[in-house]
Amino acid sequence: MEKNVLIYSNNNPQSLKLKEELITKIKATDIRIVDENEAPDFIISIGGDGTLLSAFHEFKHYVNSTRFIGIHTGHLGFYTDWQNFELDEVIEGIRQSKGESVSYPLLKVEMTLTDNSTKNDLALNEFSVRSFKGTMVCEVYIKEHFFETFRGDGICISTPTGSTGLNKALGGAVIHPRLDAIQLTEMASVNNRVYRTLSSSMIIPRDEWFVLHLTDEEDDRSISIDNMSFNHMPVKMIRLQLAAERIRFASFRHMHFWDRVENSFIGRKQGRLQGQPSGSMKYLK
Repeated sequence: MEKNVLIYSNNNPQSLKLKEELITKIKATDIRIVDENEAPDFIISIGGDGTLLSAFHEFKHYVNSTRFIGIHTGHLGFYTDWQNFELDEVIEGIRQSKGESVSYPLLKVEMTLTDNSTKNDLALNEFSVRSFKGTMVCEVYIKEHFFETFRGDGICISTPTGSTGLNKALGGAVIHPRLDAIQLTEMASVNNRVYRTLSSSMIIPRDEWFVLHLTDEEDDRSISIDNMSFNHMPVKMIRLQLAAERIRFASFRHMHFWDRVENSFIGRKQGRLQGQPSGSMKYLK
């Protein structure tokens, strides 16, 4: 069966050179290269995690019908499984693929603006809102129930795969992507004798959602959805919940989540027990 692929690259010279090499190799096979106007079976991202995030947002209208493949031209990332010298293996995996995939949760972002218009989007990693000028004031609801009035620098809502990014830097928990949950993490919350917040990450399941009511000046906000930023957006309310859609990655070689975490933050040498000889540890699979 003929396979269709769409190739997306950043503008780094190394990535562009690799893209041309990949195109040449694919043209010698029965795989068909398509453009953005035709639904692909695979979207190949060449670059790093940021490039794959850009590819996801560029082609998210295909998210239910396509599988992503990440080829990295720098450091190994959370979404880029293949190295730049493995093009032949990538092509053979596509040719032999029978639809195998691994899927990850996405975050549904629904924003209501001050003129009561709406703007909806999906996030692969996280959504964040913060203040430019000073303390951000925000009422936090879980479903229809008021939970707290937050005062601080901002709030981050992350997916399980996004929990290793900004969320982790803020002290949030790392969540395995098989768990259908989202996490709210505070940025430098104000806690004193007058103002109190939970000061801890909150993790909620698929059938619950967060609603943020922003009460500060409308031109004093920065909204971020993954690697996209929107300054001075006049947002008054945001509803955040796990999306019905999920992103799928081709699984003919897809690294285990905890191996990714270990490689990124610990490293195998540091991860061994003191005095344990090399090769005698069994790592999480």
